[in-house]
Amino acid sequence: MVLLLGACSSLRYYAQAAHGQAELIWHQRQVSAIVHDPSTAPALAARLRLALKARRFASAYLGLPDNRSYTGYVDLHRPYVVWNVFAAPRFSVAAIPQCFPIAGCVAYRGYFSQAAARADASRLAARGDDVWIGGVAAYSTLGWFSDPILSSMLRWDDDELDSTIFHELAHQLIYVKGDTAFNESFATFVQRQGLREWRQSRGLPPHNPQAQVMATGFTRLVLGLRDRLKALYASGEDSAVMAVAKQREIEAFRQRYRQWQRREWPGNHRYDAWVARPVNNARLLPFGLYDEFTPAFAVLFKRAEGHWSAFYAEVRQLAKLPSAAREKRLRHLSREGRAEEDRASRTSLSPG
Repeated sequence: MVLLLGACSSLRYYAQAAHGQAELIWHQRQVSAIVHDPSTAPALAARLRLALKARRFASAYLGLPDNRSYTGYVDLHRPYVVWNVFAAPRFSVAAIPQCFPIAGCVAYRGYFSQAAARADASRLAARGDDVWIGGVAAYSTLGWFSDPILSSMLRWDDDELDSTIFHELAHQLIYVKGDTAFNESFATFVQRQGLREWRQSRGLPPHNPQAQVMATGFTRLVLGLRDRLKALYASGEDSAVMAVAKQREIEAFRQRYRQWQRREWPGNHRYDAWVARPVNNARLLPFGLYDEFTPAFAVLFKRAEGHWSAFYAEVRQLAKLPSAAREKRLRHLSREGRAEEDRASRTSLSPG
């Protein structure tokens, strides 16, 4: 009976996923037609026209797949395309893995309906797990379908919109089943380096890195909390003691955040709302996934002398390694990359 119920639940999940993807395909319109349609709002036409240029640049200059992805547009009439449900045990910072035939095992389940995501989160919470729901503005089908530009992506500025197209196309190019840190770090590096080259091609100055610097600092604070909780959960204390200590660690994190924000970013309250809302193990899961190994890919790109084809060849060699060997190699390259970043930072700050 348990196996039967599990099968029914899986069938319902895949049915909603298939229905949601089919709706995107059905409602997709070609960007080239939209921008020439007199009824299209000028602001929307301008943004889509620039995004289409970025899409062409991605294939012509960044070596990313040349297909129909991001040549279409879908107006969702909702703020997100999917809602991801993250879950972790009450006393663990490890995700309860969700495994799929194509993507492998990841830390979440995605739903095209917010109500369905909430229902799944309630089910997980009822059995005692920590849960969190995060809205997602864009995702990749890894080339199985022609992924469109979504109205949810238009809330971003042009740089984030265009560079996200680079990010999602990178997933289509190289993807290791079940290795989220590798996949996201690789795509994030392509996104950032691609944005540098895209802006340069248009005669624009380098992107202002301030937001990224702040995001990196905040991520370190969150990862610090995760490390403290991990040590707590491994302590062997009984559940009542750990429950109290868990809340104490979360409150200490809030205090560290306030000190950091006042010291480093006075007047910038970008993360205040995130910190003020309830924090649990599941809410910490996404942090660090997207840029854990970006310094490693920066090293490979430098060794390739900025040639994308040579860079991708090196990344593919990494992707072929067994999981443990790949992680070991990435950590070694990341240490090298961070040391180089530190040297560059000291040089830029030195007089003369």
